[in-house]
Amino acid sequence: MAMDCDILQSAKRLHFIGIGGSGMSPLVEILHTLGYTITGSDNNESDNLNRIRRLERVTVFMGHRAENIEGAEAVVYTSAISKDNPELQAAAAAGIPLVERAVLLGAISKRFSQAVAIAGTHGKTTTTSMVSQILLEADLDPTLFIGGRLPLIQANGRAGQSETMVCEACEFQNHYLEMTPAISLILNVDADHLDFFGDLDGVIRSFAQFASQTTDKVVYNLDDENTKAAVKDVPAEKLVTYGLSSEAEWHAVNAEMKGAFGEYDLFRGQQMITHIRLGVPGVHNISNSVGAAAVASLCGATPAQIADGLLHFTGAGRRFESLGTHGGVAIVDDYAHHPTEIKVTLTTAKKMPYNRVWAVFQPFTFTRTARHLDEFAEALSIADTAVVSDIMGSREVNEWNVHSEQITDKMQNGVYVADFAGITDYVTAHVQPGDLVITMGGGDVYKCARMIAAKLDEQ
Repeated sequence: MAMDCDILQSAKRLHFIGIGGSGMSPLVEILHTLGYTITGSDNNESDNLNRIRRLERVTVFMGHRAENIEGAEAVVYTSAISKDNPELQAAAAAGIPLVERAVLLGAISKRFSQAVAIAGTHGKTTTTSMVSQILLEADLDPTLFIGGRLPLIQANGRAGQSETMVCEACEFQNHYLEMTPAISLILNVDADHLDFFGDLDGVIRSFAQFASQTTDKVVYNLDDENTKAAVKDVPAEKLVTYGLSSEAEWHAVNAEMKGAFGEYDLFRGQQMITHIRLGVPGVHNISNSVGAAAVASLCGATPAQIADGLLHFTGAGRRFESLGTHGGVAIVDDYAHHPTEIKVTLTTAKKMPYNRVWAVFQPFTFTRTARHLDEFAEALSIADTAVVSDIMGSREVNEWNVHSEQITDKMQNGVYVADFAGITDYVTAHVQPGDLVITMGGGDVYKCARMIAAKLDEQ
């Protein structure tokens, strides 16, 4: 039995299978604030689980068992949950409504007259966090759904009282097509999730559909050719352009890097709006911040509020997130899991004043690893040394017989070490004060960053 949007009216007790996931925990935080009683289960301990455990009316079970759903009036799951999951089967047998996570997010977003959806193959979490920071500091009280933790609220999600909801909108399996946002922001369109989309044209078609479902304004990156292709059929009066090019309506002038941090004059057309100094590193974040500024302005933020929010935003959880300096070694954790993202992250790191940059990479999904072996090797070669762990298969079976050594064998600076314990020993034995260690991947490699930090502290 599929759930309809009205279930949020009738059901007050919800159960989440995989409650600690980055797409689940912000929904829990929003619905908890709205008064729902929530249970959930997960197989893996995580920061998200620790955070939502502290909420009233939220109960977390470790492991998936049929009895966990007792009392639930609806059960929320993701496409990563297998059909033979005991909680999914028990809910179906009991006739309890089942709702896919993306459908629930779509249903929640449709309650807001100003739903803002931020999409793109790369940079979604950072840019969603930028917009969120600006609107929060401007006291515009948005509801938020973010794929990473926003330090300002120490959470991935919150329920506000205004008509604005800011959502990170993911293209994975067309999940964002459950939404009909008033405002959408498209950062870039790249070849990813090709096991679902088939090819780049398939990805572009999906983003075109997303843009067509937007009711008011589509803000898009004029510097990205694939994005331009995706919005070509959207009526001109709905389009707002941003970018580094002066042809874009919102654009950066006099952009420069002060160390690893961007600074520029924000223009709209011929008019200077404000001067921007970024609190988050990386040249790519100049472009992301211009897009964020355009969206925040549409949501009612003033130029001064935009400048303040962008200066105060220092990064989202797992997005070039600093874990501090341990034994003279800086530790950073990042979600980069696609070759384009790794290249951007390591290029940013190499411009920072460290002696050597160590990349610790956990490949995420067999499909992506098999498809991008050469690109992973090329991107990781930017680091002085790259240590690659076993692949985290997530929901997949390794039909491609792909292995991490197929990446490191293509590199001069690549080392394969199977697990986090081995990587921790290897890195702490070879790293020197003044170096930067950056852990990267879409899985649980952030645990390795903490293990390295702890061992360096012991030494």
